[in-house]
Amino acid sequence: MKRIRCRRISKGVAEGISLVSSEPISFFGNVDANIGVITDEKHPLYNKCISGRILIFPTGKGSTVGSYVLYQLSRKGKAPKAMILKEAEPIVAVGAIISNIPMVDKPEEFSFKDDDWIKVDADRGEIWVE
Repeated sequence: MKRIRCRRISKGVAEGISLVSSEPISFFGNVDANIGVITDEKHPLYNKCISGRILIFPTGKGSTVGSYVLYQLSRKGKAPKAMILKEAEPIVAVGAIISNIPMVDKPEEFSFKDDDWIKVDADRGEIWVE
């Protein structure tokens, strides 16, 4: 397994299969809060489910309501297990914190692939890639 150091944004530990986006994600208006599917037809993850995955993307964008969408996803059991961002911004950070979703940013390297087994240990500032 490969270890990558990073910065903790929201505490916790989670592991699972990665889903990687090359584009930022707006949770408000581009993610269905009931089922956890990307609904923006122009987004590279269009029609993909983020639920139960380790979601990896460069940064968030959009309205502050995006924090609440993450919270809704979490309450319905449809949230990502963890999130890795190249650079965190307040909307996604607040959403992760209030939803108890482990989240990290600024990894030493940002070269992730879909379907890798990843463990995010936000408490220690570590990402493990198998």
